[in-house]
Amino acid sequence: MQYLFEGKSGEKNIILTGDSHHYIFKVRRHRQNEIIALRNLQDDTLYLYKISSINKKKAFLELVEEKDLQITAKKELHIGWCLIEPKNIEKVLPSLNEIGVSKITFILCARSQQNNKIDIQRLQRIMLNSSQQCGRSRMMEFDIMGSLKEFLSQNPKSYMLNFSQNHISELNDIETIVIGCEGGFTEKEIALFDESKIVGFDTPLILKSESAVCAVASKILI
Repeated sequence: MQYLFEGKSGEKNIILTGDSHHYIFKVRRHRQNEIIALRNLQDDTLYLYKISSINKKKAFLELVEEKDLQITAKKELHIGWCLIEPKNIEKVLPSLNEIGVSKITFILCARSQQNNKIDIQRLQRIMLNSSQQCGRSRMMEFDIMGSLKEFLSQNPKSYMLNFSQNHISELNDIETIVIGCEGGFTEKEIALFDESKIVGFDTPLILKSESAVCAVASKILI
């Protein structure tokens, strides 16, 4: 754990209870007078607190130091991800968070399963746990849009990942990219993009949507 999320981080004194208390003292085995790091994820400050006293249900923390410490990827990457099964999204989200993806917009594309629903609050909880482990100082953002056309109206410089000899590894200006669901894009959806904005991988293998999104993030950000 790189830090513990606590919304009140920055205040002079904090009382830990509930799950936070259990995690710090039952799982991490911290003791009185030790220093622990907290973030509020609203700023880039790492707050260091001394554990001044502990009982079975509460721990009293005292602020001893503040560090301006921004931990983010070197580039911004916004992924437009055509909606797939939420359970498959949840499996790869921690990896995308660790790689440094800044935002994911889930798009209801033509071949998305129409009954899939995204629980943003659940995804945020997954990201919170991941961020505490990898250390990033700002949470990944999420959005939902009803069609690819709507997404492009707000993100006109987007690229599309599809079969193409225009290889993604040869470009360094991609800030927003759309990745398809199982079955890929329809001809109408492909026609929304200029040919120069359609990129692919230099491989004959077919990637699942989850594999493709991780590969794209890695190629662009790492």
